Amino acid sequence: MDAKITLSFDQSVIDKAKQFADTNNISLSRLTEFLYTKITSGHYKNLEELPISDWVSIVSEGNVEYQTKAKSRKNLKQEFYKSRK
Repeated sequence: MDAKITLSFDQSVIDKAKQFADTNNISLSRLTEFLYTKITSGHYKNLEELPISDWVSIVSEGNVEYQTKAKSRKNLKQEFYKSRK
């Protein structure tokens, strides 16, 4: 059962979160729920133990891959089905 809560954030954070949610085809409510689920599913004693710092390190040290052309809908669909095999 869903329950409603009221949260207050800086407007710029809200704008960025809405844009991120829209880009990932998810509502802001479900994005927030997903993040809270991830945070509360681990056994973290404090904020420093959250795995986000590890993720940032991995991303920042990884190889950069640039895509100059957007993939066609057909190619994206083929890649998706290929990944499911």
